[in-house]
Amino acid sequence: MAAVAMRLPVARKAVAPSGSRGDEKHLVAPGDTITTDTGYMRGHGTYVDEEKLIASVAGAVERVNKLVCVKALKTRYNGEVGDIVVGRITEVQQKRWKVETNSRLDSVLLLSSMNLPGGELRRRSAEDELAMRDYLQEGDLISAEVQSVFSDGAVSLHTRSLKYGKLGQGVLVQVSPSLVKRQKTHFHDLPCGASVILGNNGFIWIYPTTEQKDEEAGGFTTNLEPVPLSDREVISRLRNCIVALATQKLMLFDTSILYCYEASLSHQIKDILKPEVMEEIVLETRQRLLDLEG
Repeated sequence: MAAVAMRLPVARKAVAPSGSRGDEKHLVAPGDTITTDTGYMRGHGTYVDEEKLIASVAGAVERVNKLVCVKALKTRYNGEVGDIVVGRITEVQQKRWKVETNSRLDSVLLLSSMNLPGGELRRRSAEDELAMRDYLQEGDLISAEVQSVFSDGAVSLHTRSLKYGKLGQGVLVQVSPSLVKRQKTHFHDLPCGASVILGNNGFIWIYPTTEQKDEEAGGFTTNLEPVPLSDREVISRLRNCIVALATQKLMLFDTSILYCYEASLSHQIKDILKPEVMEEIVLETRQRLLDLEG
């Protein structure tokens, strides 16, 4: 007879306010009037009707001087120059790769915008073009930086730094791009024994931390050695913690992920995704972040 998991209802804990009144964002739904002042400029996610500025999407109102725009809470990734992204190769074309980056259009990685194996600097030849599939082929995961954004919204990538390139063994988690907090660095080696790449496009890559950085290969060699069980457990726990934070709509950055990981240590990995456990560890994480902010 198969075992049946039963969960009893528990009383909800009182949730402390997530910040002071001054920190709260101005949230709007489509059709809500943002302002009746005619001195403001219309930005993304807004339109003017009868001299009123009205929201066309659900999200948070952002003001830059006189420019008012609404940043949608649930949207496809809109690329900005300098963003770190994680993507998957979907097509090999002439002198370029097409990359899926959770955007409306496929991104482009040009052959001239990447390091050659070994990091050598020279012009790309016909031999390099013929060997493109040896460098990256369909299904490969890469980390890259946004080099430019085309007029139609498509993104051009580059992997000229040795910290970018082909990704090896690990786990990919997909969340909403609006939940990834913008920081100076999106490559984090966590003290729990794993590393994360927090892509601005909502793709998060979790992988075991390596002892020595492989700088000579130019980001093309992938380590296919078996990953120890302890590392796999850490990666699985981190993955479930990120899913829990994303489900509870908490911003994802290195500190919040680490606090959530520490809060989850008293539970088994498979139990983290149970609704009541998820709520408990995210509540503890949110409280610790509030204490940190003072």
